[in-house]
Amino acid sequence: MAKVSGDMIIMDVLRLDRTTAPIFMQHGMHCLGCPSASGESIEDACAVHGIDSQKLIDALNAHLAS
Repeated sequence: MAKVSGDMIIMDVLRLDRTTAPIFMQHGMHCLGCPSASGESIEDACAVHGIDSQKLIDALNAHLAS
C-alpha cells in the first residue's frame, strides 16, 4: 500500500489512484486539472488554498488503506 506525504505532487497521487480525486475535492482542492497540480506538492497547494494539509493527507491515506 502506498502512503501519501505532504511533499508528494498532487498529480502523482492521482496517478497512483484516481479514486483519490473525490477526497481532494471534499477538502476544498478543486483545481485537480490545473497545471499547478502537475508540479505543486500537497503541502504547497494546501497553503495557497488555506486547507489543512494534514487532514487531507490523513484522509487520503485512510482512503488508500481501505
